[in-house]
Amino acid sequence: MKTLLITCGHLIRHYQRFSEEFEKHGIVTRMPEIAGQQLNEEEMRQVIRDQRLVIAGDDAIDRSVLAAGKSTGLEAVIKWGIGTDGIDKVAATDLGITVYNTPGAFSDEVADCAAAYVVCLARGLHLLNASVWSGGWRKVEGTSLKGRIAGVIGLGGIGRATCRRLGAFGMDVIGYDVVPMDSGSLRELGVRQVPFDELLVRSDFIVVTCALTPESFHLLSGDAFARVKDGVRLVNVSRGPVVDEAALVAALESGKVASAALDVFETEPLPGDSPLRRFEQLMFGTHNGSNTTEAVDRVNRLTVDLALDLFGVTGRAPRLEPLVRA
Repeated sequence: MKTLLITCGHLIRHYQRFSEEFEKHGIVTRMPEIAGQQLNEEEMRQVIRDQRLVIAGDDAIDRSVLAAGKSTGLEAVIKWGIGTDGIDKVAATDLGITVYNTPGAFSDEVADCAAAYVVCLARGLHLLNASVWSGGWRKVEGTSLKGRIAGVIGLGGIGRATCRRLGAFGMDVIGYDVVPMDSGSLRELGVRQVPFDELLVRSDFIVVTCALTPESFHLLSGDAFARVKDGVRLVNVSRGPVVDEAALVAALESGKVASAALDVFETEPLPGDSPLRRFEQLMFGTHNGSNTTEAVDRVNRLTVDLALDLFGVTGRAPRLEPLVRA
């Protein structure tokens, strides 16, 4: 039986666009109610049973979830989007479950968001907006971007697209990545790749675009914040746990970090009692960097087409290469 679990909210919202295709091919879909950002391990263990394929959002898919799925016929997990930090890929390999994602699907959209956050922090646009809404007419003496140093952490597709945008502002862009880039690519980007410590010491703005891995967890820690310039500005459009939020609070209190724009958090949605809410110089997003009409349409179509390939109804090999091969 061709059974498909969909736990990605973007695809669930637009499901009617694809319902006839699924019905025509005899694919039975299941879409559980999702109260928050994603399903946790216990919820996923319940809904994954008897499903051959899953198109997942940012759900927690650990070994126990994969084992529960495998025991009832799970063959593959398709991650809607790029980040697969919520999927236990070692367990998937052990259990023989293929894992896909959609690399490069919205590099430009997230980079647009990152660049917009940099401008907002430089000019205090979020503060001006709040002032006018409250009946005020506040003036903020901003910071010119031309000649400022932007340090981009992570030089994958999103990071490279971000570098191009920041360079267009006249910023001096440096970048850090665990993978060395070739000199030709760096020249084309107008970026100099530097060690992590140098990026911390030199940057006026730090923009986080890297993947969440065991190595990047709390990469921006108390020790890292102690080494940055006084008054540095921070943007995070990658994953919340790359930044140690307790350390960020301390850095905001000390003035090491002047302001920050956070599209992602260690716990999502951001808890009502988070100490981050004390700082007016913070700008918050809702893990929304990739969410444009065009990007959602593009990735919905891609993940649905990949699922149809995997069910064998298109007559072609899967159109994407897997991250984990069964």
